[in-house]
Amino acid sequence: MIERIVAILFPVFVIPAIGYLVARQRKPDMAQTNRLIADVFVPALVFGALADRSFHIAEFRWLALAMLLVTIACGALGFALARGLGVSHRVLVPPMMFSNSVNLGVPVAVLAFGDQALQPAIVLFLISSLLHYSYGLWLLDHQARISQMWRVPSLLAMIAGLVVSLAGIQVWQPAVVALRMLGDICIPLMLFSLGVRMTDISFKDWSVGAISGLLRPAAGMLFSWGVADLLGLQGFEKGLLVIYGALPPAVMNYIFAERYDAEPDRVASIVLLGNLLSIAVLPVALYFALR
Repeated sequence: MIERIVAILFPVFVIPAIGYLVARQRKPDMAQTNRLIADVFVPALVFGALADRSFHIAEFRWLALAMLLVTIACGALGFALARGLGVSHRVLVPPMMFSNSVNLGVPVAVLAFGDQALQPAIVLFLISSLLHYSYGLWLLDHQARISQMWRVPSLLAMIAGLVVSLAGIQVWQPAVVALRMLGDICIPLMLFSLGVRMTDISFKDWSVGAISGLLRPAAGMLFSWGVADLLGLQGFEKGLLVIYGALPPAVMNYIFAERYDAEPDRVASIVLLGNLLSIAVLPVALYFALR
């Protein structure tokens, strides 16, 4: 099991390292690339995944509610931690709330519980993403209007994908293939961009990243266990929630921090350290989840 987890996490470590090495030599400007990631590649990834599957979301309504409660609890902890450390909430709260639920959460879920975990894992990702692209963006820009938030390309792609999936609409297969190709660009490019940003990070940011990187998954697992018991979740659904509670911060936290000028160098250190520490945290989460 540990060997499989290491195999899943290996790209998360290697691709940022390559980006870091390239940036040390060539100093690429990633600002426009990050905008393309947020506005083109992530929406393609989301819509392509939803439009190509048939979901039965009602079956997982309690699991979805549990994910919502766990995310809110982690956000409250993030506010308290930011105040205690003297760090802006724009820097610390989003990484504490929004985890690496798609490119790490989904494969780990399927690895642990098999194909039965695929649909509920996607539902957990949807809940996290809906919060990230609405409340999460508002955290970074309080002047943003609700109407503007609902124009975010990734959020629109998510809503459109849900409509297509729930209505049973058959999307033209070549269009699905094109979206998959665009979506496949997204994850490695996000990780590469994170590695490029690491060349500008000072060591003073590592303490915040280390504290949040350990506290978030530990608290996330405890919150998940408590919420699962509260809502009566059993079996693999409870284990799945525990795994998602232990996931490290999403790379999109850095992408949004870059866009909204929310100290992206510090956010990058939090994201990277959280993902590095996950190699020690996830086996612990799996041990409890599989019991």
